[in-house]
Amino acid sequence: MRIKFLDRIAKKNTFTFEEALKISDIDRKTFWTILSRLEKNGWIERIEKGKYMIVPLGAEKGKYTLNEFVIGSILVNPYAIAYWSALHFYGLTEQIPNTVFIQTTARKKRQNIKVFDVSYKVVRTKETKFFGIRKEWIEETQISITDKEKTVIDCLDKPQYSGGIVEVAKALKNGRFDTDKLVIYANKIGNSGVTRRLGFLCKFLEIEINLPKINTRNYLYLDPTMPPQGKKNSEWRLIINLDEKVLEALE
Repeated sequence: MRIKFLDRIAKKNTFTFEEALKISDIDRKTFWTILSRLEKNGWIERIEKGKYMIVPLGAEKGKYTLNEFVIGSILVNPYAIAYWSALHFYGLTEQIPNTVFIQTTARKKRQNIKVFDVSYKVVRTKETKFFGIRKEWIEETQISITDKEKTVIDCLDKPQYSGGIVEVAKALKNGRFDTDKLVIYANKIGNSGVTRRLGFLCKFLEIEINLPKINTRNYLYLDPTMPPQGKKNSEWRLIINLDEKVLEALE
């Protein structure tokens, strides 16, 4: 039989032990026992220690799950669905990532988590890089996700979490973006590599954008996930380590 707290918190689909304890009026030890029984009887399912989802009436134990973004929203706080996962959410990539990428400023003991056969990657970032976040409703739960422009900037900052620079190039080519916002975000994130990669890709794709000139002698790789070889581009101080045929296919 469901107890009152479960009905009161059910609108969220997920809850933490501490959230539920506050409205239970039960001592901590007894409450752990109650949650254990609820889980055993198939009323709730544990996501990870102290974090649960509510199983709807009639759903079969072990066969029901929530949208992966909803589950991801409870794994760490603060958070934002980001990188390749956000690219896919906005329809900016045809590739379906087999990992849900979550950005956070918090420390979490485990960065690689598996819940109900879905892999999650928690990527910790600096406070100064944690911005450009909006809200979306999924399965009656409000989740946080980076906006389109911040998603592109994040993927240029850490291409290893986006499927590589080619996926970002496809997004820029096929999507519609506020270029002024891209410039603001590129400056704010504090990584000259982002500005260089963005500048090169926009020029290659003939996208008008007003980026500052590069004032450095050192070179970076266009795509850090690819082999360290290629021609130098002096304008953006990049080593273009992508196959020319791959770049030409984007035109």
